[in-house]
Amino acid sequence: MASYMTSACYIIVLGISVVGLKGAEAQRAFFVFGDSLVDNGNNDFLATTARADAPPYGIDYPTRTATGRFSNGYNIPDFISQAIGAAESTLPYLDPQLNGERLLVGANFASAGIGILNDTGIQFVNIIRIYRQLQYWEEYQQRVSALIGPEQTERLINGALVLITLGGNDFVNNYYLVPYSARSRQYNLPNYVKYIISEYKKILRRLYEIGARRVLVTGTGPLGCVPAELAQRSTNGECSAELQRAASLFNPQLVQIIKELNSEIGSDVFVGVNTQQMHIDFINNPQQYGFITSKVACCGQGPYNGIGLCTVASNLCPNRDVYAFWDAFHPSERACSLIARQILSGTSEYMYPMNLSTILALDSKKN
Repeated sequence: MASYMTSACYIIVLGISVVGLKGAEAQRAFFVFGDSLVDNGNNDFLATTARADAPPYGIDYPTRTATGRFSNGYNIPDFISQAIGAAESTLPYLDPQLNGERLLVGANFASAGIGILNDTGIQFVNIIRIYRQLQYWEEYQQRVSALIGPEQTERLINGALVLITLGGNDFVNNYYLVPYSARSRQYNLPNYVKYIISEYKKILRRLYEIGARRVLVTGTGPLGCVPAELAQRSTNGECSAELQRAASLFNPQLVQIIKELNSEIGSDVFVGVNTQQMHIDFINNPQQYGFITSKVACCGQGPYNGIGLCTVASNLCPNRDVYAFWDAFHPSERACSLIARQILSGTSEYMYPMNLSTILALDSKKN
C-alpha cells in the first residue's frame, strides 16, 4: 500500500460513506484538547522544544511538509474529522488562518508535552497547559459569538464533538523522569494515579460546564511498549513492566470517573476510548495488522530507534505503512487510522458506553 492516500481513501479506510454524512452531521464542529498525540501544530507558534515542525515529520502528509503533527502524515483527529464529514481538519487555535467561517469547523487546542498536571512537561517550558486550553475554548466561543450570535454559538458548541487525550505525559514526562521526579518522591504509584485521576475528573467536569456535550476521552496507550521505553528500560525487547503497571492502574480508573460523571449529569456525555487495548492488538500481533514490527520506530536512532528526536539525521524506514510506531512515542499514520476505525465502530471492549458511529446515529435523530 502506498504511504499516501487521498482523503477519499481515508473515508474508505474508516468504513463509512460520504453519502451518509450530509446535512447537520457534515456541519458538526470538532474540538481537540490534549498532548502531542493530538496536537496538529499549536506548538509551532510557541518557543518550545516540543515541536514537530521539521522533516521528516509530515513526509506522507499531502503537502509533504511538517505540519506540527507528531506523525509521518495524518494523526487521529484528522481521521475523526473525516469520519464526521468535515471538509477539512480543524486548524490549530494559534494558527492565524483560523478566522471567519473557518472558526465554525472547530479548533484544535492541543499542545505537545502537556499533562493533567501543570508540572508535567516543565522541561518544555512554553506549552499550553490544559486549563489554558480550556480558557482558549472560552475565548473561541466569544469570537464565534461575535460572528454568528450567542444563540447559534451555543448550538454549535453543544452540538460539537470533542476529543481529549491526556495522561501519558504525567508518567513519562513527570513521574518517571530520570533520575527521580518530585512527584515520585511525593507519591507511590497507586496514590499518584488516584491523584491525577481526581484532577482529570475536574478537567472533564469543566469541559461540560463550558459547553461540551459529546466528549471522546482516550486512555493512555501501553506506555511501557513504546520504542523510547524499550530503548531505555526494556530487557530483551519486552515492555517495561513498571510503565505497563501505571497504564493498567490509570485506564480502569478513568472509565470509573466517566461512569460517575455521566451518572451525575444524567446523560452519556463522556465516552471512554480504550486506546491501550487498540495499541496492544497490533503490538502483540503486528503481522495481523500488516505491520512488520511494533517494536522499532520508523524514525529515530539507537536501540529500537527509540533514542532522541526524529530528525533528518535519523534512521528512516522506506515504507512507513509497515511500522506501528512512527517515532519513539507516536503511532504511525496507518496505526492512527486503525485506532480511528475502532473509535468509529469498535465493540464495547474498545469504546464505552458506545462507539462514534452510534453517537452519530443518535445525535442525527435529535437534529
